[in-house]
Amino acid sequence: MRVLGIEGTAWAASAAYFDPGSNDVLIESDPYVPESGGIHPREAAEHMSEAIPRVVERVLGQVDRGEIDAVAFSRGPGLGPCLRIVGTAARTLAQTLDVPLVGVNHMVAHLEIGRHRSGFANPVCLNASGANAHVLGYHDGRYRVLGETMDTGVGNALDKFARHLDWSHPGGPKVEEAARDGEYLDLPYVVKGMDFSFSGLMSAAKGAVDSGERVEDVCFSLQENVFAMLTEVAERALSLTGNDELVLGGGVGQNARLRGMLETMCEARGAEFYAPEPRFLRDNAGMIAMLGSEMANAGDTLAIEESSVDSDFRPDQVAVGWRGEESVSRRPEGDTETDATAVIGAEATAVIGAEATVEIGADRVRKRRRPKAYRHPDLDARLRRERTAREARLTSLARRAGVPTPVVYDVDRREGALTLERVGESDLLAALVPERVRTVGAHLARMHQAGFVHGDPTPRNVRIGSGRTYAIDFGLGYHTDHLEDYAMDLHVFERSLAGTAEDADACREAFEAGYREAGDPAVLERLREIEGRGRYR
Repeated sequence: MRVLGIEGTAWAASAAYFDPGSNDVLIESDPYVPESGGIHPREAAEHMSEAIPRVVERVLGQVDRGEIDAVAFSRGPGLGPCLRIVGTAARTLAQTLDVPLVGVNHMVAHLEIGRHRSGFANPVCLNASGANAHVLGYHDGRYRVLGETMDTGVGNALDKFARHLDWSHPGGPKVEEAARDGEYLDLPYVVKGMDFSFSGLMSAAKGAVDSGERVEDVCFSLQENVFAMLTEVAERALSLTGNDELVLGGGVGQNARLRGMLETMCEARGAEFYAPEPRFLRDNAGMIAMLGSEMANAGDTLAIEESSVDSDFRPDQVAVGWRGEESVSRRPEGDTETDATAVIGAEATAVIGAEATVEIGADRVRKRRRPKAYRHPDLDARLRRERTAREARLTSLARRAGVPTPVVYDVDRREGALTLERVGESDLLAALVPERVRTVGAHLARMHQAGFVHGDPTPRNVRIGSGRTYAIDFGLGYHTDHLEDYAMDLHVFERSLAGTAEDADACREAFEAGYREAGDPAVLERLREIEGRGRYR
């Protein structure tokens, strides 16, 4: 269907016309640029009220109104005052033209434009925008959030740092420009499974500037850490799902360093990467019109009285009616142990995972964290060294707490290498059923009772065999006594279930039952709080 789309979630007042017959899209935009500081909701809304009619009229002046089959609008997430103006404009147009109305999730539109333009069947998507940052994959009728920011969106984080320097909005391009003349400084790096945090990093960056470090060096280091975190979680998502396609969405995707990191990572994995042209990365009505066309074709339209906007509209709340039953998870049956396997001898194979290469012998494995070419060498060396030490220590501590784990035979921190006992016959993905998952819940409870978290509990980091369920790969684990950290450990595992399990609800219930038997009920209560937040603010 031929669709007129309207976008106005925050700063970009935009209208577009999409004709699927020609695959052509016409976009007219009028961005709001604050005189100082960040986006002010009242000023942004005032801009929308003036600019939306202008951009709509510019589009209507170039198309035949009789060739508009539906009107689509950005229903959320975004700034409430801006969304309400756009929603009102869309309702008025739909009634005037006597065509159906379509409400589009802004973040789903970011990933769908990448899928549409790339031709990929069912890719993993990294959304890096101002107010949001997600890693998503389509599974069981919805876009599942495999990982996301624990505090603020990536663009907003960079903007806040820029405002600390009294730089005007938007701050991301100015940080990118300054970074070209910078050198690396050590800054915090926070990844928890496929979730990530920017708040501590931003505080450290501001502190570095205030203490006299060169602005260029801080900008360079900030980019290196922020974008390496995003690239790492994207790679973890590819590894979890066995997928070999990645698309990038969101305005921060215009940053050349981020695109370069993702390209380097995908090339090393043998995966394909696609980033849309800049006009489709920044907020635009073209993506709203394109997704609106698919939704309208599927009959996913709104009655006027049901078309209210939602400033907290999450991508995983969208019932996807325009796609089939395919899943982002592509692991071939019987190949749940590896991303890639090569025979390296008569009795050994090499397994290439998200972070390490594992040489598998008859009764031992040699795990070596490979240097990551996308990361700055200093950061990469630090992470490999720290994670190797953590894995060795926490693997042994988990065994003492009663959790089956491999025996650690040797540790080489300099090389980032471990020699471990070979355990199990396959990953949990080979038997992702409630009975096995229940055991994982009990294992995590024992770890938490012992005062540490696994850090990256997914079906890829659980091995099964001989009637036992083993926990492996503790490189992201750490000691803590905070309920929030324990609940986040559970949250990471349940997200991985949502993106891979055939019966995710039954597996989740079994997992929590296993945890409840051996763990603190207050952790499960905190897990409910985390889910209720939608995302961290």
